[in-house]
Amino acid sequence: MPPPPLPPTTSDLVDQQPESYGFKWYYEWIIKNDKMMKHSIRHALSLDESMSGEQTHFWQSQELGSPLESLTATYITHAFGRHTHEGFAIGVIERGAETFYYRGAIHVAPAGSVVVVSPDELHTGQSATDYGWSYRMVYPAADLLARIASDIAGQPRGIPYFTAPVVYDDALFTALRAAHIALERSHSALERESRLLDALAMLIRHHAEDRPSLAQPCLAHNALRHAQDYLRSHYADDISLQQLARLVYLSPFHLSRLFREQLGLPPHTYLNQIRVNRAKTLLNSGLSLAEVAPAVGFADQSHFSKAFKRVVGVSPGQYRKI
Repeated sequence: MPPPPLPPTTSDLVDQQPESYGFKWYYEWIIKNDKMMKHSIRHALSLDESMSGEQTHFWQSQELGSPLESLTATYITHAFGRHTHEGFAIGVIERGAETFYYRGAIHVAPAGSVVVVSPDELHTGQSATDYGWSYRMVYPAADLLARIASDIAGQPRGIPYFTAPVVYDDALFTALRAAHIALERSHSALERESRLLDALAMLIRHHAEDRPSLAQPCLAHNALRHAQDYLRSHYADDISLQQLARLVYLSPFHLSRLFREQLGLPPHTYLNQIRVNRAKTLLNSGLSLAEVAPAVGFADQSHFSKAFKRVVGVSPGQYRKI
């Protein structure tokens, strides 16, 4: 049997009904042969052969002044029944492909794509192929996205509305994935919140139906200097972006924007620069790596070594020998 005609656009495949053509066979054929499906080709449909079963990691945290639930999972045979979420469900497909019912249609999210499900919208979820799928999800409250949209516009905005449940945007995929990894692994509240805020702001600015225009930058030089001074004096503390912004009377979005526009770095990277410079002084004074790491605010030697080499170009141990 020859393959069905190729759809003219990716969205035709995304909305293809599962009973048409034998959906799994059709989808796999397209993935292998249609060069238009660049995301699926780039990230590959097949799963790691070493993966033997389903895995999940679910956790809760407090980020940007709002409760946040997060999930990392690999599902093969699991299927979600029809359900809703009180807030948004936003994530990235790392491997495989997920198919789901949403707003009266069947959609497919292949590896490399971003999934956006709005609050109180009925949807399902299962693998689009026999190989399963791996993804990273966050479930932010609707009012958090409304706050971010308001901060972007510089005036009150409502809850953002997203028309497309499957988004193809490499930069957004990378930002959301990095934010999720930070949420899962980073001991720095400033890094977690900075990355999460940047990713959600990118989603709203580029893909919300009523995209807020970026407000004119506020020339809050005194606020920025105050934030810098605070980080220099409290570099060993685990301060969040929300707390730092409150100290200088700015929103987290505006403070993060000021750091990027005026200093060329997000707040958490700026803090790491301070910590590494202080670590160099302590290493030169004769302190051991085990003593220096906690003294400058790193959770362990592994995080310290990675951050140090990223800035200096050599490991802390190599630096001590110079």
